[in-house]
Amino acid sequence: MTPPLQPFSVLVVDDDRAGLESVRLVLEREGYRVLSAESGREALDVIRAENVQLVLTDMMMPGMDGIDLLKAIKQVVPGCDVILMTAYGTIEKAVEAIQLGASDFLTKPLKRFMILRAVNKVAERQSLLVENQQLRKRLEELSRDREIIGNSGQMRQLLDLVRQVGPTSGRVLIQGESGTGKELVARALHLRSERRDKPFVAINLAAIPESLVEAELFGHEKGAFTGADRRKPGRFEQADGGTLFLDEVGEMPLHLQPKILRAIQEREFYRVGGTDPVRVDVRIVACTNRRLDDEVKAGRFREDLFYRLNVISLTIPPLRDRREDVPLLAQHFVDKFNRVNNKTVKGITRDAMGLLGDYAWPGNVRELENVIERAVILCTSGMIDRGDLPDTCTGGGGTDAWIRIRMGTPLDQVERLVIEETLKWTKGDKKLAAGVLNTSLRTIYRRLTEYDQAGLGGEEPPEGFDDPPDGH
Repeated sequence: MTPPLQPFSVLVVDDDRAGLESVRLVLEREGYRVLSAESGREALDVIRAENVQLVLTDMMMPGMDGIDLLKAIKQVVPGCDVILMTAYGTIEKAVEAIQLGASDFLTKPLKRFMILRAVNKVAERQSLLVENQQLRKRLEELSRDREIIGNSGQMRQLLDLVRQVGPTSGRVLIQGESGTGKELVARALHLRSERRDKPFVAINLAAIPESLVEAELFGHEKGAFTGADRRKPGRFEQADGGTLFLDEVGEMPLHLQPKILRAIQEREFYRVGGTDPVRVDVRIVACTNRRLDDEVKAGRFREDLFYRLNVISLTIPPLRDRREDVPLLAQHFVDKFNRVNNKTVKGITRDAMGLLGDYAWPGNVRELENVIERAVILCTSGMIDRGDLPDTCTGGGGTDAWIRIRMGTPLDQVERLVIEETLKWTKGDKKLAAGVLNTSLRTIYRRLTEYDQAGLGGEEPPEGFDDPPDGH
């Protein structure tokens, strides 16, 4: 047998120096890293100081014998293998040693093939364990993007692009409606890159007041503004060496865009209130539910920044355009929320699945997830049925919703009517309405406030209002 490619450390313990040197020579000739000790106490000192993977120890030694050393090793380093060797071997001693955790038991006089067979067996087993641990870790990493579920042609094409683009350093712009899973795709890109062991830092630019965006991105120095009682690193610094995910980048204030552009080009920036440049190495992945090329034409987004971000473009299709993925996603969420809520829902009836397949899903995968979570919680029959689904799914509120507007209606009134009617259709759910209209929640609140000030109805956003992160 061939020992593993990486040096495998063996500690040989024997009070007989001649016997010890004989075993050492056999193992060193086979490429093992060999350490030695002439007593149990000395062996424990070596184990505490060195990375020892196997101990080959004599049974009969003065002071601490082999059995006592075995017990001590299992206390100090439980994962260390132990092989006992003795000229006084008996069945009882062998059984006792194995019961205490010994890997093998050798009887003197030792033969070269006996030593190598026992040591190689342990070394190969440990090597296999390490490989399995590494494989399990890799599968764990890959499983994190398994929520990007889909068997449709569009999703298979998207996942192929993720696999191709992930290992590169190219900047990526992910486009798609709210709730389609843009952050999941960004995380999948990160996990497939060489930066996967470094931070993945996300910032939702639509959820932060304009006055705080710069400090959140670049950090600030102590005393930079009222309340800045200490230096605080920004998201760029937090993501150093890893990936910075700019969620809803289309909401970035226009006055801040040149600073973002410089940070991307020069890989450096200044904290708010700072005078010394801060250098970072980050990969930028951005997402938007807007068409940035239209925003550029409208003067709301810098053309040079758009091209910097849009090195590689990925588009996530809305759920209504890949309805064949609805059953896969729905069952995935059933399993997920069974675990979360300690439920045992087996699946979804054909009737309920038909309703889910016919629905237009204006809120995309995020809305489907919410619907299934609700259904799992309410389900009492073991199978999710029509009665467990919300009215929006069972009432045909998908593609049959229409708004009639008289020709010649002013554009500002058209916008108001569309927003108001959409809010009626979503039963006042502003987040869902924003998704249907492919705009931000902030815009919905802003328009409602404007209508209120003009005497047209509306309301202020709640205190501490945030757009939720685009998780799906």
